[in-house]
Amino acid sequence: MAKKILYCATVDYHFKAFHLPYMKWFKEQGWEVDVAAAGTIDLPYTDSKYNIAMERSPFHRSNIKAYKQLKGVIDQNNYSIIHCHTPLGGVLARLAARQARKKGAKVIYTAHGFHFCKGVPILNWIVYYPIEKFLSKHTDSLITINDEDYQLATKHRFKAGTIEHVHGVGIDTEKYKPVDEIKKTELKKSFGYRANDFLLFYAAEFNKNKNQQFLIHALALVKEQIPNARLLLAGEGPLLENCRDLASSLGISNMVEFLGFRKDLDHVLPMCDIAVASSFREGLPVNVMEAMSCGLPVVAVDNRGHRELVQNNHNGYVITSYVPDEFANKVIHLSKQKKLREEYGVNGRDAIIANYSVRKVLAEKKQIYQSFIGEQGKLKWAIH
Repeated sequence: MAKKILYCATVDYHFKAFHLPYMKWFKEQGWEVDVAAAGTIDLPYTDSKYNIAMERSPFHRSNIKAYKQLKGVIDQNNYSIIHCHTPLGGVLARLAARQARKKGAKVIYTAHGFHFCKGVPILNWIVYYPIEKFLSKHTDSLITINDEDYQLATKHRFKAGTIEHVHGVGIDTEKYKPVDEIKKTELKKSFGYRANDFLLFYAAEFNKNKNQQFLIHALALVKEQIPNARLLLAGEGPLLENCRDLASSLGISNMVEFLGFRKDLDHVLPMCDIAVASSFREGLPVNVMEAMSCGLPVVAVDNRGHRELVQNNHNGYVITSYVPDEFANKVIHLSKQKKLREEYGVNGRDAIIANYSVRKVLAEKKQIYQSFIGEQGKLKWAIH
């Protein structure tokens, strides 16, 4: 078959944010790289890009048209590998690639966190579990990004050719790295903060799952003991104004900064003092990994993605309840322990370098891709 790979996801920004290093590597090895996703972003390392109007909900009527468009793309090209991401991208691509698989194409699906897992509503299991179980038989390799999902897929005997555990999407540890105290102070001042401001950081879309309201309630509980605390919330979304109103009603509008969508997090993160995370469900959160790579200790609520990354009393704390008081107490504790913050920060960065860096993930994905290529098409995957 031709040396062609198709990447598929619900939206094209997914590839700009997480997958360019892997697309670049395929191009360097002489492969054609195509992308199918909703959106008009101009992606590098891409030969052909198909704007497929997918919707996040698997039951949206427009996805019937999207399926037909995607099937046409797959049937008209001679792909050796089809690698799909995101829940809806994974559903449509695997359905659309059934004929291509019969002709030798290999289908890989990366599950960035199953919607069914411990602690989620039973409705998630009723809706999403049967879909993923059924589609697994149309999957040559199912990649999970946390141990809980790997164990779940294995225990429930998903029918994929192989079930793999890869450590996320990979973090650029040279881009996201700590700075010394002088540089930290300079960065704070350049963004309009005082040198002694205690900055808490969280980057996420403002939606129900990300649960920024919890952080705002926790901040209200620390304002007496940490009057110089500032909560920096990066992102956009439907609940942003709700969170702004909540901060105002709690009398802490001056302590919460709504940063909007940012492209400079590699400059924002290093000036902060701790990272916080409040989501109900995560696969393996990039925002937490980027913060750890920048040497920040983490205070996070309990979910499988946070448990995978944060170890109590080692690089931060995982709070097992959604009661803001316990969360606030850990923030207060870290605010008074500069050396402890530094120790946890070093431990967190070491973990990212050892297990979650782009270099590490490239090596893991190389083995999966190579298993489908064969000797004649064997690639040289030199890691730089």
